Amino acid sequence: MENPPQIVLLLLFLFSAAAVFSNAEEKFDVRSQLSTVTRYHISKGISENSFVPSNIPDQCKPIHLNLVARHGTRAPTKKKMKELEFLATRLGILLENAKGQKSTVTPTWLRGWKSPWTGKHKGGELISEGETELYELGIRTREKFPELFNENYHPDVYPIKATQVSRASSSAVAFGMGLFSDRGKLGPGRHRAFAVTSESRASDIMLRFHDCCQNYKSFRKSQEPSVEKLKEPVLNEITQELVARWGLNFTRRDISTLWFLCKQEASLLNKTDQACAMFTPSEVGLLEWTDDLDVFMLKGYGNSLNYHMGVPLLDDVIQSMEQAIMAKEDGLVPGSYEMARLRFAHAETLLPFSCLIGLFLDGPEFQQILNEQPLQPPLKPPQKRRWRGSTVAPFAGNNMLVLYSCGSVNETSKYFVQVLHNERPIQLAGCGNSDFCPFEEFKEKIASPHLKHDYDALCTVESVKPKQTAPTSTFSRILSWIFSSSAKQTKESEL
Repeated sequence: MENPPQIVLLLLFLFSAAAVFSNAEEKFDVRSQLSTVTRYHISKGISENSFVPSNIPDQCKPIHLNLVARHGTRAPTKKKMKELEFLATRLGILLENAKGQKSTVTPTWLRGWKSPWTGKHKGGELISEGETELYELGIRTREKFPELFNENYHPDVYPIKATQVSRASSSAVAFGMGLFSDRGKLGPGRHRAFAVTSESRASDIMLRFHDCCQNYKSFRKSQEPSVEKLKEPVLNEITQELVARWGLNFTRRDISTLWFLCKQEASLLNKTDQACAMFTPSEVGLLEWTDDLDVFMLKGYGNSLNYHMGVPLLDDVIQSMEQAIMAKEDGLVPGSYEMARLRFAHAETLLPFSCLIGLFLDGPEFQQILNEQPLQPPLKPPQKRRWRGSTVAPFAGNNMLVLYSCGSVNETSKYFVQVLHNERPIQLAGCGNSDFCPFEEFKEKIASPHLKHDYDALCTVESVKPKQTAPTSTFSRILSWIFSSSAKQTKESEL
């Protein structure tokens, strides 16, 4: 045999390539790529950041905690359930039209498929898995910060607020049951009663500011067609691929509904072998990107109004910290002042708040938002990106802002803020990429530039609209950026 070493090397290369491909397939889990429909425990398992948290000095003790949390896993809304009913009818028509045609094998589950939510008349409620997410989060929060939650319950010490939407208030109740478990005399779990308060949906500018901001509603409505245009090329390409693969004459609307079904099945039912199996891993990645793009442009850093309307919430957070510092300076004992302020709302609350405190940014990007400049959209796969709905705002996603008293840890600062995103310390671009920020620096560099805005001035129809380029030029700029980035296939990637 000639050149045996070369043959051995070739075989080794082939085996290595096969192993790499096999590992890539094994690592793919569609449940981690469902954008904001991702379950909380799945999101926490996504590791994309090698950031090492600060070592908090021993003399630093937590004296207050702010929580802004999204509701847990919910059922599809009534509107979305109707879409799935339409899909069932549509699939029947597609299968009938495909009879007698030579095509690839049609997935057997399509024949006679009915929506799992057929017969339900109401939707959008917190499901049992969502209850568990918040209940366990409450337990872990108490365990992580025993200094804050060892006091006897009083609504002035541990105020809990939720929106009037039932899935948010139910999430607050589930969290409170975990937080205060074994602290009462009710039932085998020794639960206790606690208060959850809500503002009217018509005037809740603290947690449902998006609902009360008329200028935002108008802006979003004007921008939605442009965002849909940005997603069209990807959806068209995937539609063509599925038509060829399965021999069914799918439309773009069919693909969008199939993707929605995939997300619901994988997240709520833990089923990944039906709708999700219609797509390849690369197609799932692109569909996730379309969802992330939508969230970025209409709820995130795509426009300053998206997050500036959240200034009442940011102001409330800062005031609560200042009150805790004042109580500490006055020598008040724990339990005689507010120890935590706990809020439960929606992705439309959590996303703007994350933007207001500058999460998922680097230094130059942070300066851009201070200058009220829209950021470039999230990079298209296969390029990596920071902005992923599955980590930014999954079901039960949350931000905790923990205020520490550090005595004389240094000459300039006695009080520090640490932000935990989904229970993990996260870098603050506005504080030198540290996760442990002097309170005054947090207030002056991160919060104050936003707090100069007035909610009524931003949101009332008569007010001057925020600076914004014309929709057509914005669309052209974003479209050219996305596809030029894709064409370059840059080797640089973001975490």
